[in-house]
Amino acid sequence: MKFSELKCAACRIGGPKVTDEQHKILMLEIPEWASILVHDVEQLQRVYKFKNFKLALEFTNLLGEISETEDHHPAICTEWGKVTVTWWTHTIKGLHRNDFIMAAKTDALLNLN
Repeated sequence: MKFSELKCAACRIGGPKVTDEQHKILMLEIPEWASILVHDVEQLQRVYKFKNFKLALEFTNLLGEISETEDHHPAICTEWGKVTVTWWTHTIKGLHRNDFIMAAKTDALLNLN
């Protein structure tokens, strides 16, 4: 099964953040993504490029649909020709395995768009 086909597990306050070793392994599944630190919270971020605003908006809407299905929602900035997507788990103030799964699902949308 592809990593992008996995489902998110429910994550509650106090849930486990990925360990440093897990982080290294999981990043291999999403090589185009960057691990960033924002206000001391580790997050995953990627910028997707598109030919125009319409295609960027279509991608954003597809991402919204899968986010609702998985009940896990990113920060999305849609601009002319690009969409910046940032994943992290708010309840644990960091990265959970779900964030890596959703990053892979986001990448998979490029094949649909």
